Amino acid sequence: MIPGLNVPRGGYLMGLGIDVVDVERIRRVTERQGERFLKRVYTEEERAYCFGMKHPHKHLAARFAAKEAVSKAFTTGIGARLGWTSVSVYNGERGEPHVRFDERGVALLEEVGAKRVWVSLSHTDTLAQAVAALLRD
Repeated sequence: MIPGLNVPRGGYLMGLGIDVVDVERIRRVTERQGERFLKRVYTEEERAYCFGMKHPHKHLAARFAAKEAVSKAFTTGIGARLGWTSVSVYNGERGEPHVRFDERGVALLEEVGAKRVWVSLSHTDTLAQAVAALLRD
């Protein structure tokens, strides 16, 4: 521990990722590819949440950004090590975003020695962004 701070030596933060997505881009790809795109990128839980909202494409874009941000925090990108649906964003009791991983995501989390990922989402009518922090404890 570092004297005076409750932070483990070697750091608490193991990775950081950020992504910004154009909401209109997500709207266009959803209209063009429909279910094919939605099922490839989003979990059933995410689709149900987003399409239950008044402006679903803002929420889809924020979750797309979160998946990219998490993959950047791991330094893997989306691909062989971490798939689109390996990362699922859901809301906690107060509406705060949380991340749930599939088997590949859990394996990657364990491999890098991290314990959890925190995410923060934000969106306007035109842009969505997310930040992901990969944490040791």
